[in-house]
Amino acid sequence: MTAPHCPATPAAAWERIRAVNPADYARTRNALDGAVSGLSPYITHGFVSLREVFEGVAQQHPLNPQDKFVFELGWRAYFRHVWQHRGDGIFTALHSGPLPEHHYSGRVPDDIRQARSGVNAIDMAICGLYDSGHLHNHARMWLASYMVHVRKIHWRAGADWLYGHLRDGDLASNHLSWQWVAGTGSTKPYLFNADNVARYAPAPWHSPGSVIDTSYERLAQISLDPNHRATTTSPAAPHRPATTEPNLWSAPPSPWKHEAPDAAALAHRQVYLVHPWSLGPLPSDLPANSLVIGISVSDFHQAWPWSQLRWDFVEQRMADVVALRWHGSAQALQSALAHAQSVRCVADPHMDRYLPPGVVSPSAAPLFAPVDGLCSSFSKWWKHAALG
Repeated sequence: MTAPHCPATPAAAWERIRAVNPADYARTRNALDGAVSGLSPYITHGFVSLREVFEGVAQQHPLNPQDKFVFELGWRAYFRHVWQHRGDGIFTALHSGPLPEHHYSGRVPDDIRQARSGVNAIDMAICGLYDSGHLHNHARMWLASYMVHVRKIHWRAGADWLYGHLRDGDLASNHLSWQWVAGTGSTKPYLFNADNVARYAPAPWHSPGSVIDTSYERLAQISLDPNHRATTTSPAAPHRPATTEPNLWSAPPSPWKHEAPDAAALAHRQVYLVHPWSLGPLPSDLPANSLVIGISVSDFHQAWPWSQLRWDFVEQRMADVVALRWHGSAQALQSALAHAQSVRCVADPHMDRYLPPGVVSPSAAPLFAPVDGLCSSFSKWWKHAALG
């Protein structure tokens, strides 16, 4: 699996949009070398909206609501729908899973962090993740399933760990996807075996002789066995040296330099904030004398640190958009913004809680019409969701 080149520019996002072929996507999307879009980092970080993606693809290829590509856009919208209604509840089990929670470990063991699990599919996934910040969705599901159901690692521990290393990590999509695999956000746990890997992944990923080289019936038994906690269980796999896990950073690492929030700079100014989830073009109606500031909030990144790959992706784009960048606490930012004449930014749930009242935060035009009330499953949401 080759990670897609990911320049931090809107032009690169639109190049990807124009390259999407919905028929090829539907036919090959489960394969690690399939015709996936590579748009996720750009959507997560606000280079383009779901509506812009849909309309851009539709200019080249007619789309209808039943296309697999539209379904995938729908899943991202659905996860945001759940986040909107549940808030921080997405970080706890939506309902009970296969086993009581105390049977799952709260830490990711070293052999997984070092890509030495002995299951080629898992170790290859982790090495690729560290190298690129990218992981094909099918590989994410394999990784989550192995960790939760074979190794009995709590889905939250796995989701938190994976999020830190993903260039496209979205808290709703990431954590709710882990819940879907774990069976705490779906009707049954997601399982996979070596045959599934051999069907969709290249040869270096194949995992003969490993713990996953068995039947689905046996894997279902393993998922329900609280005493089954496989470690490195693949004597057929070649010895693999330990891989060093990249550091995660709670502040922009060198060479990205930021200043502390400064109230004097904002006195009586119209301010527009560019945050890591709003890296698209600046609004066309922005007054010419507006002060445009790039921000990152330490409160968020203390809880959710990022790899340098992700920081570099965000900061490269930020440097193209703004001349002034601030990194500080939510309290320091709010104190500084209190002196501005007006403050605008793009609404996003990763950021909204850290901004003071009075900030004008319009959202991008949604692709799907809002659905009233929480839908407990994607299928229920899909019945009510309509393309806007």
